[in-house]
Amino acid sequence: MSDSTIVRDEAGLLERIQAPEGAGREIPDAATRDVIGRAPVHTVEDLDAAVARARKAQPGWDALGHEKRTEMLLAAADAIDANAEALARLLSREQGKPLNGPNARFELGACSAWLRTAATTVLEPEVIIDDGEAHAVLHYRAAGVVGAIGPWNWPLMITIWQIGPALRMGNTVVVKPSDYTPLSVLALLAVMNEALPENVLIGISGDGAVGARLAAHPEIDKVMFTGSTATGRKIIEGSAGNLARLTLELGGNDAGIVLPGTDAKAIAEDLFWGAFINTGQTCAALKRLYVHDSIYEEVVEALAEFAVRMPMGNGLDEVNVLGPLQNKAQFDIVSGLVDDARANGGRVVTGGSPASELGELFYPITIVADVVDGVALVDKEQFGPALPVIRYHDVEDAIASANRLDVGLGASVWGDRDEARRVAARIQSGTVWINSHGGVHPMIPFGGVKSSGYGLEFGVEGLKSVAVPQIING
Repeated sequence: MSDSTIVRDEAGLLERIQAPEGAGREIPDAATRDVIGRAPVHTVEDLDAAVARARKAQPGWDALGHEKRTEMLLAAADAIDANAEALARLLSREQGKPLNGPNARFELGACSAWLRTAATTVLEPEVIIDDGEAHAVLHYRAAGVVGAIGPWNWPLMITIWQIGPALRMGNTVVVKPSDYTPLSVLALLAVMNEALPENVLIGISGDGAVGARLAAHPEIDKVMFTGSTATGRKIIEGSAGNLARLTLELGGNDAGIVLPGTDAKAIAEDLFWGAFINTGQTCAALKRLYVHDSIYEEVVEALAEFAVRMPMGNGLDEVNVLGPLQNKAQFDIVSGLVDDARANGGRVVTGGSPASELGELFYPITIVADVVDGVALVDKEQFGPALPVIRYHDVEDAIASANRLDVGLGASVWGDRDEARRVAARIQSGTVWINSHGGVHPMIPFGGVKSSGYGLEFGVEGLKSVAVPQIING
C-alpha cells in the first residue's frame, strides 16, 4: 500500500468520526502541536441517550449466543487488521508514540490479537457438586451494560482489553476515551462497528462530567477504568449509588530488584524497555530500580550505553522508537521530578533537561543514579522517560523498599531464576516478572493490589470479571 493511500485512509477515518467544521474540540499532534482534527464534545444528555440505546440493544446481542458473537468479534478483528496502518498513523500523531518499535504498529497488532483471544476463549459452566444428592452448576451470565473509561497512554490496546471480553460475554459497551486521545479511539470503534450490530458498541467523547456520569449511571452494570488512583477513587465513590461492579487498573510505581551476580550487559536491553517502553508512559513500566552495590556501577553504565543509542523524535519518522510526552501536564511532572532529584544529590547519567530541539514536549531518556528512598523521583510515579537507580547492600532492604509504597501493580526481580522466584514471592504486587518487566499475555491474568486497584483482566479470569455468576442448584 502506498504512502499516499495510507494518508488518504487516515483522513477518511478522521472524517467519519470528527466533529463538523467549526465545531468540536481541536486535538493537537503530540510531536508537532499542529491540529490533527476535531473531537466531538458530547454532553451528559448524549451519554444518557447512548446508555439507553446500549441497554435496548443488549438482550438481542446476548441472545445471539457465544458462537455468533465470536464470529462477529473475529470479523471486527479482521476490520482492525485491514485498517491497521491508518489507525497506527492516527495513534502516532495523537498519542506521540512512534510507528516502529514497541509502539503504534505494535499496539494495533495487540488490539487484533487480544480481541481474537477474548472472542475464542472458552468459559465452561463449572459443576460445583454432583454427589447423587446435590447438584449445583456455576454459570457466568452477561452483566448488562458496561462503561469503559480508558487512558491516553495505550488508548487503543487498553480499550480492547476492556471491550473485547465484555462484548464476548454478551454485554453492550459504552466507551469514554481520554480527553487527550479521543480521535484514535473513536476511529477504532468505527472500524469495529463495521462488523457489529448497531448500538452494541458506542463511543462518547466528553469531559470529566461525562466520565463521572458514566461511573454513576443507574443503567450501567459494570465499570472498567484504567488511569490514576485519584480518579479511581472518584469512580468508586460515584458507583456507590448504582452498585456497579468495578475493575480498576490504577497507578503504579513498579520496583525492579537486580540481584548480586547478575550480568549487567546481558540485562541492559530488557531493563531499558521495561522502563522506557512508550517513552516511559506505561502503568506497569519499571519506575524505580534497586541494584546491589557489587554491580551497581556496571548496571548504570550498561543501561546508559544502551539508552543513548535509541533514537527519539517525531513518531511518523520510521527511524524513531521514542517519542514525546503526550501532554504538557505530564511533561511538567517529569521535568520537575528530575530537577528535584538533581537538587537532592542525584547524579544525572543521561538526559536531565528538555530536548527542546525536537519539539515542545520532548524529554530525553534520563537515568538518575545515587538517589535514595524518599526522593520524589523514587516515591512518586513519574510516568515518563526518567528512571531512578537506587543502590542497596542487602536483599532484605531491597524487598522492604519495593514494598514500602502503597502501590502494587507490577514488579520484577533480575538474576538467578530460582533465587529471583524466592524474592518475587515476598513482593507485594499483582504481577512479578523474572528477568523481564511489563510483558503481558492475553491468557495470563493481570491486575493490581493496594492502591493500584483490583479486579483481573485477560484470559478466563477476564471473562469472569465482565460477567455475573449464577448458581443453578438442583
